[in-house]
Amino acid sequence: MTRNERGAAGESSADNLEDMPPKALVVLRAARTVFLAHGFSMATTDMIQREAGVSKSTVYAHYPNKEALFVAVIEAECAAHASKVRAISSQKGNLRAGLAAIARAYLRIVLSTDALSLFRVVVAEAPLFPNLARVFYLAGPNVIEGVVSLHLAEAIEAGEVDLSEIGRDAAAAQFTNLVRGEPQIQCLTHPHATPSEAQVDQWASNAVTTFWKAYGIA
Repeated sequence: MTRNERGAAGESSADNLEDMPPKALVVLRAARTVFLAHGFSMATTDMIQREAGVSKSTVYAHYPNKEALFVAVIEAECAAHASKVRAISSQKGNLRAGLAAIARAYLRIVLSTDALSLFRVVVAEAPLFPNLARVFYLAGPNVIEGVVSLHLAEAIEAGEVDLSEIGRDAAAAQFTNLVRGEPQIQCLTHPHATPSEAQVDQWASNAVTTFWKAYGIA
């Protein structure tokens, strides 16, 4: 993964929904509802049009096809989630606290009902529409890894971690996977179970402890 790809994913036009034309935003929100409820293949522009309460010409005036609509939904969802992680301030000299805050925020995102629904849709459609899955990866997990990488850069300068054998970006990917892995698979396979805040805190703590034992400098 190149830095340019990571930057491009983090600078989607979906970052500024308030700048969108009102009708485009109405269509986007309707598309989100339809895609999360029916998936990509089963959803139709007619369904989105009816949900939005607009004409078909209005839909196509802003989005040329169903794929463009789904890309816009993915980017908007991921941008909203990434902004919550970006908002976590770096804690110089206390990387563990910063990573714990990121882990808790990221888990609340990926374990939310809507995020799990979007993940299921993207994974289900990936074999037939790999470009959509790539958009999701670049706008979602890859951006979060970039945020973690920036925190790790400051920690390296402060002498808190040694990432010389693996590299900062690879370490950031390892951390986000430690955070997401077990909790996400549990929630995907137990769709009617909702983890408690105590469970989320424990998962976050486990990820930070494991990462610190591997790379932290006492």
